Amino acid sequence: MMKSREQYLNGQLLLIDKPHGWSSFQAVNSIRWAIRRKFSLKKIKVGHAGTLDPLATGLLLVCTGKLTKEISRYQGMNKEYTGECILGATTPSFDLETPIDHRFPIEHLTEQQLKETAAGFIGNQQQIPPIFSAIKKDGKRLYTYARDGNDIDLLPREVVIQEFEITAIRLPVVTFRVVCQKGTYIRSLIHDFGKAVHSGAHLSSLRRTKIGDYNVNKAWDPLEFQENLMNQEAL
Repeated sequence: MMKSREQYLNGQLLLIDKPHGWSSFQAVNSIRWAIRRKFSLKKIKVGHAGTLDPLATGLLLVCTGKLTKEISRYQGMNKEYTGECILGATTPSFDLETPIDHRFPIEHLTEQQLKETAAGFIGNQQQIPPIFSAIKKDGKRLYTYARDGNDIDLLPREVVIQEFEITAIRLPVVTFRVVCQKGTYIRSLIHDFGKAVHSGAHLSSLRRTKIGDYNVNKAWDPLEFQENLMNQEAL
């Protein structure tokens, strides 16, 4: 990771493993702060190529300096996720951010049914994003409407699911792996999956493992990045 002031300004791609509970903005801000402090910079551009929800963990591609102009290229890369969902219950946010609002039967579910249903989502899909999301409508984030208790009609968006694999079943918990293109909400995919098996489902954990050929196994925890950067000798 030994990089100079000029290298960060000219542009570096950093692989960051976002911790649970951190927003993507917090992770980027911590990297920006560390670089500015290390090299006594008044400012430096730092941005990420694809938001992760605070309850999710995993790979963020963080661009510095002039490389921030290339963020859209990284955003367009395919993404891989692993995670768990809970069948038999839904939440308004489609994950653990909000409490359960409805419960459904799961006695009819079988391994074959779950795996065949997941395979049916592969390809182009019309997906309605979660109301608890950062998408803007009429200049406001959707989650502001949701937190105010306002009902709002959302239009479906086309997404592409390349792989949707059920990797373990311990009802009501189901473990999965998904490969998808830009714009896919895994929370919405799991919500739709629950309806497709005539039950309900919500996301209980999510980890982004890959973006394109970049793997979270080679990513830095943001606090480790800060510590290593501060301890390196000036180049």
